[in-house]
Amino acid sequence: MLEKVVIANRGEIALRILRACRELGIKTVAVHSTADFNQKHVLLADESVCIGPPPSKDSYLNMPAIISAAEVTDSVAIHPGYGFLSENADFAERVEKSGFIFVGPKPETIRMMGDKVSAIKVMKAAGVPCVPGSDGPLGNVPEENFRIANALGYPVIIKASGGGGGRGMRVVHSDATLLNAIMVTQGEALAAFGNAEVYMEKFLEKPRHIEIQVLADHYGNVVHLGERDCSLQRRHQKVIEEAPAPGITPKQRKAIGDVCISACRDVSYRGAGTLEFLYQDGEFYFIEMNTRVQVEHPVTEQITGIDIVKAQLRIAGGERLQWTQNDIVIRGHAIECRINAEDPKGFIPSPGPVKLFHAPGGPGIRVDSHLYSGYTVPPFYDSLIGKLIAYGEDRDTAIARMKNALSEMVIEGIKTNIPLHQEIFNHAAFKAGGLDIHYLERRLGIK
Repeated sequence: MLEKVVIANRGEIALRILRACRELGIKTVAVHSTADFNQKHVLLADESVCIGPPPSKDSYLNMPAIISAAEVTDSVAIHPGYGFLSENADFAERVEKSGFIFVGPKPETIRMMGDKVSAIKVMKAAGVPCVPGSDGPLGNVPEENFRIANALGYPVIIKASGGGGGRGMRVVHSDATLLNAIMVTQGEALAAFGNAEVYMEKFLEKPRHIEIQVLADHYGNVVHLGERDCSLQRRHQKVIEEAPAPGITPKQRKAIGDVCISACRDVSYRGAGTLEFLYQDGEFYFIEMNTRVQVEHPVTEQITGIDIVKAQLRIAGGERLQWTQNDIVIRGHAIECRINAEDPKGFIPSPGPVKLFHAPGGPGIRVDSHLYSGYTVPPFYDSLIGKLIAYGEDRDTAIARMKNALSEMVIEGIKTNIPLHQEIFNHAAFKAGGLDIHYLERRLGIK
């Protein structure tokens, strides 16, 4: 087992990793910016190292500072969490070349999956169903781009090859706007990701977002932990996630899960990962793979009883998977609400001091949050301040428990999106389940 791990992140995921390390008897090193000196995981870690001023580029994205922190504390591994450097192949490579263990996939795997065009090619070769598209980057020959678009049939979507987080994509409905959309997306992609390459896909009008969680060790053993439904989104950012996905049958789960396992073996995948799909008319279409732990991993943990973060650490330490696919049993239903420090209507971030924080409780309730009364939410980072998870023996019970928990949760001093969650849970359409990815924006009147 790993002796000492640097937690190269902040907030709720840093605290989550610290707790998993403690359960496994692993010593922890918290790296932090000057703005995060009083984060809960920093106060609880065995050691802490300040790695720079508040801006992310000077701290949590500062590769030399993080690696130096591992060196001066005599650590053996670095866990990147999610966001920041978690899917940065150059960082993973520098970590390993410096003699440390990167808690995640191999650098070449991250690089392959980080480029959407190469990821789609690899998945197609592995037999994973993909959205019909250009089968490669778009060139600058207008006639060829018109041909591809018309062969796919409008609407189509232009996507940045190096994109992510909902950025670098544009929907096109006719020839009249195609070339301009390609040019604008190329410019945005170059500015945001340093890579102007874009590709084209058929735009699915009412798909759901379904993803498959996988775990793989160094020895070719791979399991999937079922699916999550992440269709409740605003501007491509997930708001509510649940597992299992409403309406997905055990037969469908096995079929797509087996395909994902085969694909992971083909690319010699290592660690935790998530294959994301659009699902429409009974068909799955691969869109991308996240080579890290997901924000929404707790819902999968609740229905399988498997601690995904501990599994990451065990795999990084060279252990074999503890389970075969036959050991994975899905029980009950879990739902997660992302709690953000933002205005629930205008979605403007709301940093500031937390005057009072009270976490809800009761059967089946889990709160993953770094908040405490007196803590000040800094203005420099993502607005996610916690995750509220409700588990029940069935979906109706999980929904009822979540509604109770939302009414009990108290966060005073800043605005949060709790009222938005309460509104969603009163929607008859949400209770019915199976909503598409555009539902929430239609309901909120967002264009």
